[in-house]
Amino acid sequence: MSSIDQLASNWVARRYSGRMDAAAEAAFQVWHDADPRHAGAYLRAEAAWVLLDRSQVLTHGDGISEDILSSPLSALPNRARPEPTRRAVLMGTVAASVAALAGMAWFLRSRLSFETGRGELRKVPLADRSLAAINTDSRIDVAMSPRRRDIHLVKGEAWFEVAKNPDAPFVVSAGDIRVRAVGTAFSVRRHDDGADVLVTEGIVETWSVREPGKKTRLSAGDQAFVADAARVATAYEPDEVTRKLAWRERKIILREETLSDAVAEFNRYNEQQIVIADPSLAGLKLVGGFDVDQPEDFARSVHAASEAPVSIRSDRIIIGTQSGAG
Repeated sequence: MSSIDQLASNWVARRYSGRMDAAAEAAFQVWHDADPRHAGAYLRAEAAWVLLDRSQVLTHGDGISEDILSSPLSALPNRARPEPTRRAVLMGTVAASVAALAGMAWFLRSRLSFETGRGELRKVPLADRSLAAINTDSRIDVAMSPRRRDIHLVKGEAWFEVAKNPDAPFVVSAGDIRVRAVGTAFSVRRHDDGADVLVTEGIVETWSVREPGKKTRLSAGDQAFVADAARVATAYEPDEVTRKLAWRERKIILREETLSDAVAEFNRYNEQQIVIADPSLAGLKLVGGFDVDQPEDFARSVHAASEAPVSIRSDRIIIGTQSGAG
């Protein structure tokens, strides 16, 4: 068994003991998030744990002793016992059949859904070792097989770092729009009439199912809006691609975007909605960088730049006044 699988099994045993303190839980989260391989190994070990025969476990006790809980993860003891404990059965199962558990883990992760609420961002390791970063108020459905990797972007936006596998194309669908890659990195944002596609690495191919014979190839630095009617507007703008993907760092970067567009972006992430009361301010051009969850800082910057009145309430932020219109 690899050292990663060993550590994953140790973590499962400790976490399911019910006696993890806050410091240990924090240490686990650091380890889990440090490498996608850690997340995969943990899922395999957890699958083995869950599938162990519960009656056998109950017969032999919980099998988690205090010395195991207090020992460093790299030096947990392997002592013979008269009867197998749950942890011993787990370790034996993983050691004897890592390949079988890997297949089981693939099955468990090959058909899953991941969803975020407003303001929530998630990074999710997929079964094929790809990575999905899911933006606010979004959902993806994942269905994978040895020959094809299908991602359905039900709503919102996601960025994918695709593990290379020429035998299994990675295809993202967003309504009628399709984006296909083998080993690359790109994002898709779904709209009612099409999808934005931004490429950060490699090459992708995109099309509409309405005209499957008309495919467009995009390279790193390209951005495109692909309409349902197979109209594709493309541009090579690497700086703009980087700006639009700043959400992965929980940032909103403005480079002469209008106030109306900036407000729409902030409202994607926050319950405290921004309202432009004076329509004459909607076209105001803005430059700056902000945290996605700091709409009040943004509103104060708008006030400083334009002297427009700003009213901050618990549920909304009002920029301008009705009387200022016209």
